[in-house]
Amino acid sequence: MPRKLNTFRNGGYIVFDTGVFDEWCVYVTKPNGERFAPPDVQYLSRLKKLGKKYTPGKIYDDFVQIFDRTSPKLNPEVFQLISNVSKFYQEDALEIEIWFNVIYAGMIAEENKQNAILKKRIKRLGMHHTLIDDLTPEVAASFSKGIKWSHLDRLMKAKGF
Repeated sequence: MPRKLNTFRNGGYIVFDTGVFDEWCVYVTKPNGERFAPPDVQYLSRLKKLGKKYTPGKIYDDFVQIFDRTSPKLNPEVFQLISNVSKFYQEDALEIEIWFNVIYAGMIAEENKQNAILKKRIKRLGMHHTLIDDLTPEVAASFSKGIKWSHLDRLMKAKGF
């Protein structure tokens, strides 16, 4: 059963619902009722493009504010932070708000997944690879596949998280 997390300023909203693996799948519902589960490569691609307009560092730093406040429990104050931060992006504010909501929900899901060792840091690695290391979103989204968690952990620690 869908669990509504937040409503966007355009009337769309974000939910957790059952996916392929568990009940932590993130879905976005558009104002017209169309629902989709955005893959990592989708939001990484858009944020990389928007980084050309606003700088990758700005988007990454705003993401880190959200990352630092993410825990296994949903926090309405983080949605308010996302709303406030997104206003900086002017005509792109709604899109930034949606993608930051998706990433926040994804990090909550990672924090709650059984047997997930790296937790929310796996999302930060994708953001860092895309925005700071300038990898393609496709490479960043699939980077961790097949790599031992201990190697990823060392890589993340070397990057400061």
